This record gives sequence, C-alpha cells and structure tokens, in this order.
Amino acid sequence: MTDDVRNIVVRAPNWAGDVVMATPGFRALRAAFARARIAVQIRPGLAPLLAGAPWFDEVLPLASYHRGAAALLREGFALRRRPRFDLGVCLPDSFAAALLLRCAGVRRIVGYATQARAALLDVAVRSPSGWIARERHVLGLVEAIGCSARGTHLELFVTPREEDAAAAQLAHQGVAAGETIAALAPGASYGASKLWPAESFARVGDALAAAGARVVVIGSAEEAPLAARVAAAMQAPAAVLAGALDLGASKALLRRARVLVCNDAGARHIAVALGVPAVVAFGPTSLAKTNLNLERVRALAADVACRPCYRRTCPTDHRCMTRLAPERVIAAALPALQGDLHAFRGDGLLRAVPAPGSAA
Repeated sequence: MTDDVRNIVVRAPNWAGDVVMATPGFRALRAAFARARIAVQIRPGLAPLLAGAPWFDEVLPLASYHRGAAALLREGFALRRRPRFDLGVCLPDSFAAALLLRCAGVRRIVGYATQARAALLDVAVRSPSGWIARERHVLGLVEAIGCSARGTHLELFVTPREEDAAAAQLAHQGVAAGETIAALAPGASYGASKLWPAESFARVGDALAAAGARVVVIGSAEEAPLAARVAAAMQAPAAVLAGALDLGASKALLRRARVLVCNDAGARHIAVALGVPAVVAFGPTSLAKTNLNLERVRALAADVACRPCYRRTCPTDHRCMTRLAPERVIAAALPALQGDLHAFRGDGLLRAVPAPGSAA
C-alpha cells in the first residue's frame, strides 16, 4: 500500500490523553510512509500537543466537532477542494469521524468496524475484544495497513516558543528559573467522578511545599475555578496557572516539574511522554485500559467494590475518591520530588490489572 500513497490524513483522537497515547501509532505511520505528505486533523485546542513532532507535515483544525451534521458535511466537502487524500486513518471509533473522511473524498479509509460504520470504511479492521491499552489499539489500526510498530513508548516534543511561554508565566507568578517545581493537576474533562477532592490536593500541595517544592496548579481555563480552590485551601502559597497556558506551554512546564500529582486524565500521559514521574488518583476508571508506560507512574486507588464504574458523575457518595487518603499520595510523591526514583517505583502501583474482557 505504501508505494501509491502520497497524501495521508489522520483523524486524531478527541481527548488529550488519547492523542498522547496515539503517538506510537503516529511514529509507526511516519516510518512506513516516509515520503508521503501526512496531515493530522485535530481539535484546535489539542493541536499544541503535537507541536515540534516530526510525524506531520500539516495540522488541519477540526472545526465541526460536536457542531452537528450540517457543520460536519460542510467541513468534509470543503476538504474536497484540496489535493485528494489517498489514505485516511480514522482513529476515533465514532460514525461521525468516518463520515467526515468519506465526505472529504478520501480514496481509502481505514478504521475499526464499530458503531455500524463498516460501510464507510475501505479497510474495516475488526475491533479487538475486551480491553486493550490505547497504544495497542492505535497500533493495531496502522499495522493493518502495513506499518510496523517502533515501540510503544509515548513521545512528545517541546518547542522553544513553548518554553518561552511557560517561563514567562512562571516568572509572572514569581517562580524563579531554578526552583524545584511540583505540579498539581486537579481537573479531568471526563467528568466530576474522576476528581479527587480539592482539599486532598491541597494537603498534598502543602506537604510538597514543606519538602522544598514550589507548587504550581495547572489545568484548562474551565478548570481554573477548581485550581483556585486547591490553592485557596493550601497553607503554603501556590502558583495557579490553570487557564494561563495552552497545552504547548503546559508541556514545557511539566517537563520542568520534578513530580506531577493528578487524576486519571490527560496531564498524566503528557508527563509520562516527557519522562516526569506522575502520581495518579484513580476512581471510576481502570488501569487496564492504560496499562502501558507505567515505569514512572504510581497509580493509587481506594479499595471499594463499586470501582471501576466508568460513570461520569457518581450516583452515591464518591467513595472511590474520598476514601483515597492524602497520606498515601504524599508518601508516593515525596520520593520523586527528592529524585529517588527507585523508591518512587515501590509498592504503590496498581499491579493487579484485570485481564482484557474481565469485569475490572
């Protein structure tokens, strides 16, 4: 297939963490189609994640996401005015994502045969049974068109412009260039069920500050009120940068951090891709779907029978999060802050990962 393919479009995932976990697939695609022109179609706010990456020649902002059928059709047919795409790689499993590529006139579309969309695909790949890691999910798709995996490790890049933007915001908050940074990311776009309490993040922040770190609270503009609550509940001062940084500058800030404490959300995967230790509070979700690239992850959860439920809001008392004690998170984070990665990789990892297809 590689010989006659000159122009490729990749429909990227819709969530930050999924974009990061797709990077092994992006890497394999570029290696297989080294001479092709590859464009990535992605939600505008997520595009900075891929800044500096060598896999794409062009970024196409996805304008029609969640704007209805008419917007999707307009965007798809507008793409027909470009040189025709020989190949489209549809990473989201939705019907709408495949329809957009079909409307764009892509000659050959590859995707998983889910949501009754097989008729829209030219290469309809059978969806794997049970749960598999997102990295392998994406690799399975590109392998179906002849791409060989070049490892499953996550990979992101930071541009000089992103470094400058992060440095400027840190300086504005009074954070000196040489200070040891501990990052807190209390948000999660998935829903309220993923949120460890703000007061618990604040207790962790105070412990990290007492150990010599400058605490920085990060997140999206929508998460700025939550970040402010965390900072207000702390005794030590914290720099609140939620909403002040796009994902590109957030990459640069996280690369400077000694440790990240977060929920099971996109910041976790960004940190992993940059080699930064992450302590992750798990509530309604399971590690089984993201059980690769855990070398610098401490995944902590409360022992409650109702998790994982994958509900976006908790119908009861949110015990999966409220019963996760801050002391456990502090004990996991302090070794990373102190540079003791051997101790960081101790017994805090959720090692009992359910087998694919099991009820986690």
